[in-house]
Amino acid sequence: MIKGFKMKLYPGQEAEYEKRHNELWPQMQDMIHEHGGKNYTIFLDRETLTLFGYIEIEDEELWAKGADTAINRKWWDFMADIMETNSDNSPVSVDLKTVFHLD
Repeated sequence: MIKGFKMKLYPGQEAEYEKRHNELWPQMQDMIHEHGGKNYTIFLDRETLTLFGYIEIEDEELWAKGADTAINRKWWDFMADIMETNSDNSPVSVDLKTVFHLD
């Protein structure tokens, strides 16, 4: 199953966002894989500062459980200063509807 979603950066935070993801913590990588995530890619629209995420997941329920892990919450806290977040520091994320897919 594939998921697409969008998030939003604060102005001037493009380089910092990329830096932090290039240095993604091994524990965070492990959590993503343990919760069925693979082929995770994030794109940036520089004009709007909109991030577009693409990830392949095994199961929606297993993937959702990853949000409640300690390492994920630590990551959210780490990223909260450079992007739009909810009150719990989770990123404001909007799921996107798949309109076309080709293998």
